[in-house]
Amino acid sequence: MNDALAKLVWNDPRTNEKREFVLVEGATATVGRSSNNDIQIPEQHISRQHAVISFRDGVFMVNDLGSSNGTFVNDQKIEEPFPLFAGDRIRLYVAELLFTTADATDRDAAQKTGRLIKPTSNMNTTCSLTATNGPQEGQTFALLLEDVKIGRATTNATWEIMLQDPSVSRPHARLVRTKGIWAIFDLDSSNGTAVNGSPVKGETGYPLTDGDTLRLGGSILLFRIGWTGNLNASNDASMTLPPV
Repeated sequence: MNDALAKLVWNDPRTNEKREFVLVEGATATVGRSSNNDIQIPEQHISRQHAVISFRDGVFMVNDLGSSNGTFVNDQKIEEPFPLFAGDRIRLYVAELLFTTADATDRDAAQKTGRLIKPTSNMNTTCSLTATNGPQEGQTFALLLEDVKIGRATTNATWEIMLQDPSVSRPHARLVRTKGIWAIFDLDSSNGTAVNGSPVKGETGYPLTDGDTLRLGGSILLFRIGWTGNLNASNDASMTLPPV
């Protein structure tokens, strides 16, 4: 059993109810207005998918998901993944969450209320990408194949995921799954591909973990492990960069 590492505390201004969410080691939590987030804050000025909190290299990091009004830590607007420490305050326009430590008592209480957020570690499950900004904000693309191309939406497009973004190339990037691990490759796009702010270069690909943010041109996609839809296809692919 993973130890409880962190707690997010939010006071609902409408009801004055204090809500506590406990994150254990390796957990990923999305925050936003939509009900499909791990932490839903149904306030008008919060984007449907506003921010994501992920466990990276022993610390929790918060990253903005291209939200309309920005994400702030201790009133500093963040532009890339930002490490969190006990006492930090994460502000989503007006709504504010306190990031602090958690103990076994907190964990037990969160388990009872359904607010214990655990890691999803089975990479053999179907994964997904969710557009978190732009005209397709909130749209989720299930990765049903093991070799998926992403590109700009055009009438003659042959790629599986089409983005309505003129800054996205035709095609732009490729995702390949090998032995349960997804990796993304840039396809010599004009405006580049980045994962959590780091450029994707070369032919080795960039392995993905739950909660990673993918920037393709001006679009941001959130990678999540696990998807509960109807599976209808699969195929084999190599981890090395295949021919386009």
